[in-house]
Amino acid sequence: MDDALSIRQATPNDIPQIKEIIDLSFPLFFRYFAAHSVSDFTEPTLLSHQNGDILGFAKLIQFQIRKNKYGCILWIAVHPKHRQRGIALTLTNMGTKWLMEHGATAVFASTQRRNHGALATLNKAGFVGCRFGGLWQMFGWRVFKFFKDIWLAPSEVILMKRG
Repeated sequence: MDDALSIRQATPNDIPQIKEIIDLSFPLFFRYFAAHSVSDFTEPTLLSHQNGDILGFAKLIQFQIRKNKYGCILWIAVHPKHRQRGIALTLTNMGTKWLMEHGATAVFASTQRRNHGALATLNKAGFVGCRFGGLWQMFGWRVFKFFKDIWLAPSEVILMKRG
């Protein structure tokens, strides 16, 4: 049996295992949105899997503002029994690479201010915090479209990585 950790794109057959990870990872308010977005196959969901089990996932989206294309790691979660093994960092790095290879000039992610694990993972992957003033310089009045595109929720912080 192959016990190597692999990354691949999700298929509809993976949805039950992904939804289990969502239920174990996100507060109730976010579960509906996460489950809905991973069921949309117009944008990729990357999976970390081993021996037929899905260990974690990262939902990626792409969007355009003005003439620039951007990416976002919309959701990322690892099953609780597989955390602290670098899986989230691998998914973050692979997701960032995929988005950059598909034309993103920058990749964004957002997380709750108190989610220290996610913040540490994003920092290790080279993401840096973005404040409103910096986003305003990038997008001007289109910053509100940006907030909508990345599904920004109250009390979240935004991080960015440039190519």
